[in-house]
Amino acid sequence: MSHHTAPASDREQPGAARRISGVGRVLVFVYGVLALAATGRSVFQIIDRFHEAPVAFALSGLAAVVYIVATIALVAPGRIWYRVAVITISFELAGVLIIGTLSLLAPGALGLHDIDPFGRDATVWSVFGMGYLLVPLALPILGLWWLRRHRPAKATGAAS
Repeated sequence: MSHHTAPASDREQPGAARRISGVGRVLVFVYGVLALAATGRSVFQIIDRFHEAPVAFALSGLAAVVYIVATIALVAPGRIWYRVAVITISFELAGVLIIGTLSLLAPGALGLHDIDPFGRDATVWSVFGMGYLLVPLALPILGLWWLRRHRPAKATGAAS
């Protein structure tokens, strides 16, 4: 009888549940809401008018995937999911900063017709997430801070 056991580095470490307690629960909730909002918006944009701004709407789809993966990674226990959360949220911050800057300085590069953060062509990250009350800009900063304060414990024993 053989049964598979997860490696020590992937098992839930003591205190890993703290990552989704208190402020962490709010963080996960907001990521979940943004995942739903970004997914809904991008699906509509891609189905309804992809030809109008394919780069911007593809970026909306990418943002949706990032928010979905970040939400899952924040909830899932273990060091691997912790790393996935850090990588995903860091990518999100870079995306918000790059797309936010491009949407202001060179909206045509994204296929945007204007820089209206509430307009038809806006993405979640356009104008630093102004269409979402700048939550997309603040959220990865808070997320990375939260993850830094709630690192999983190092594995102990000879196998680490």
